[in-house]
Amino acid sequence: MQLLLSTWAEAEAYLKTSKGIIMPIGSTEQHGPNGLIGTDAICAEVVARGVGDATGAMVGPTIPVGMAVHHMDFAGSMTLKPSTLIALLRDYVMSLAEHGFERFFFVNGHGGNVASVRAAFYEIYAENRALRGRQAPELRCTLVNWWENQEIGRLSRELFGAKEGSHATPSEVSLTQYAYPESIKTAAMDPETASPGGFYDARDFRRRHPDGRIGSAPGLASPEHGKRLFDTAVEAISRQYGAFMAEA
Repeated sequence: MQLLLSTWAEAEAYLKTSKGIIMPIGSTEQHGPNGLIGTDAICAEVVARGVGDATGAMVGPTIPVGMAVHHMDFAGSMTLKPSTLIALLRDYVMSLAEHGFERFFFVNGHGGNVASVRAAFYEIYAENRALRGRQAPELRCTLVNWWENQEIGRLSRELFGAKEGSHATPSEVSLTQYAYPESIKTAAMDPETASPGGFYDARDFRRRHPDGRIGSAPGLASPEHGKRLFDTAVEAISRQYGAFMAEA
């Protein structure tokens, strides 16, 4: 069930059987020569909806813009400040908690979100307790990165080996190609596999990684690979959601 495609009565009925909700969160940022700017939001949304279908869980609206200040030297990228993202997540969760949701399972598509999202969880816990003390509902929030589990790791190594890299990866590009085959992009890449390495600010990122890739060969992406990655991610993360909901 998607919250956006439900009525209030359907949401109310759902809460009689479950207090859990899946929240996709991504980013709107450059993803190399053939990667869609919405890659991180698309991946989070597609996987979250797959998990929702597999588990019967409600899926909330995708948060499409994240903390991506380091990508801002590439046209089309958007960012929230960490403090803005924390405030946004606080409002999202506290709004849903007012209706009775208590378990918030965030499916993340962007590594740059992790620190802010985890900080937001503790802001939420602190405010919840400050407002209602020991009578406050026991809210629980957790974050899973769709690509960060053993099953996806094994599959990406099988498909791409050392050419996976860390940004604009063939795995995430493949997943978007599976989700939106009508929007597949092609581009020449020289070298095939970009150089690895870190960076400081946005200008330094563009200087070190001029086409936006980091250690990756996204030209290896395909919608067929994307389907395998989707199926694998949904199966693994559905188990994680089940375990989260089963906790005492």
